[in-house]
Amino acid sequence: MWAFWHALVGWSGRLTAGVRQTWRRSLQVRVVTITLVASSLLVGGFAYLVADKITGILLENAQTDVLMRLTSGREYSEKQFRVFSQPQEAKLQETLDGTVNYLAGGGDPTQTGGVVVAITADQHSGVLQSRTSLDVDVRPLVSPELRAAVADGQVAHQIRTGQLTGERATYLVYGSPVPTRFGQVELYYFVPLTRQAETAGDARATVVATGVALVLLLGLLAALVTRLVVSPVRAAARTAQRLSAGLLDQRMTVNGEDDLALLAASFNQMATNLQRQILRLEEMSRIQRRFTSDVSHELRTPLTTVRMAADLIFAERDDFDPAVARSAELLQAELDRFEELLTDLLEISRFDAGFAMLDAEPTDLVPVVQRVADRLGSLAERVGVPLELDVPTSPVIAEVDPRRVERVLRNLVGNAVEHGEGRPVRITLGVDETAVAVTVRDHGVGLKPGEEKLVFNRFWRADPSRARQTGGTGLGLSISLEDARLHGGWLEAWGAPGQGAQFRLTLPARAGDRLTTSPLRLVPADVALPFGGPRDGELLAIGPGPGGALAIGPAGDGERVEVRP
Repeated sequence: MWAFWHALVGWSGRLTAGVRQTWRRSLQVRVVTITLVASSLLVGGFAYLVADKITGILLENAQTDVLMRLTSGREYSEKQFRVFSQPQEAKLQETLDGTVNYLAGGGDPTQTGGVVVAITADQHSGVLQSRTSLDVDVRPLVSPELRAAVADGQVAHQIRTGQLTGERATYLVYGSPVPTRFGQVELYYFVPLTRQAETAGDARATVVATGVALVLLLGLLAALVTRLVVSPVRAAARTAQRLSAGLLDQRMTVNGEDDLALLAASFNQMATNLQRQILRLEEMSRIQRRFTSDVSHELRTPLTTVRMAADLIFAERDDFDPAVARSAELLQAELDRFEELLTDLLEISRFDAGFAMLDAEPTDLVPVVQRVADRLGSLAERVGVPLELDVPTSPVIAEVDPRRVERVLRNLVGNAVEHGEGRPVRITLGVDETAVAVTVRDHGVGLKPGEEKLVFNRFWRADPSRARQTGGTGLGLSISLEDARLHGGWLEAWGAPGQGAQFRLTLPARAGDRLTTSPLRLVPADVALPFGGPRDGELLAIGPGPGGALAIGPAGDGERVEVRP
């Protein structure tokens, strides 16, 4: 039994969800449903009024007819009873019986439509007996209120339900006093309303059938009209989806000269203009990328020549004047930076052109991290920033491109040393069943709110007035982000003013796997947060996540929140 109810609840939930989804997505369903509901209420109210009016007319006609018969019957009865002055007189009972029989049409109910006539003499019950046109008991159909009103000399009526001539039916009961010389008797007419009820029922059925047909017709008409309007909109939506997918030659079909045709023509014109503009922008972008690549390649030759000359001058600087020797050192340093910039520009051009390739191989990341720390150790020592390593003692194997991973870590550690403000920089390596991660934590000035969105932009600097210690090109984090994406990984940033910054690189342990969590948390555990959580409106961590998403989160290990740009 429990399984049946569980299945029933599940089926009801799925049905409700499907109906709700259809209601949200289909404009035609909403319009038709609203039309059906509104027209049903309107037609239902109209049908009720019409049926009630017809019933009232039929009842009014029946009352008028009975009242006429009652008036005629009372006059006839008065004439018959006029000659009698005492209820004990002979032939009075016989006259009473004949009067009832005459008023009832000979006592045949089929000749009078089932009407029953009765004359009662309650005031003379000991002398006269009440008579009815049929041998039936009419007392249950005469209420005490009606009997009292007639006895008081009034003409009164009621509608009562009972059984007189066979089947149970509704009767219109009219009563009237008949004054005589020996006192008052009461004349009653019992008129069945069967024919009127059947007529009213037929009228109600006709009105209901007409109303249902009208509602269905209105629903069909609403569906057809809505379809005429919705079909071009759906066609426009499908065409827009194809355009957004890159099929720029898609157009809508223009039929006629009405407003919908004008919409289709305007949409096609917009698509044509967008296609022209997109193609123009793509051509400009292609020319720009080609220009950057060509310039970078063309600068290689003069740079090589200048490098050879500068190396020769730098080697002989001890024989020059101190000023000339210093110029040779500056020339050598700037040439190194210029060569790095050319290398980064060529790498960026390869990413932009889609020619970057991943040479993944099983690699132990522990020596990679240690090698990066060793190579930047002299720079860190020169600026007074201690480097701290937290790596596992056992090998951390992952299918990665070691050259690209080392370049990413070199950029992250170099930036941390650059902004470390003389405080320690900690490099942490973590691993779980599906991913490996490296975090680089500094305790410098940190990042201001909103700078987390800009840190991966090309040539962006948090403080343009800062003097560089590492001679970076401004493209390091952009290239690092592309390297992480090429691996199918994440490169994320966290920062807070006065609390430093932390960057986290997360890569899948096996090439091609999809990342869901990270072995290391993005927000450092030593961050001082008021009330144990983020301030209202403050983004504690934000950086490019999977598919270019911006990852936000002060959460625990591996916990992420993604906001698509």
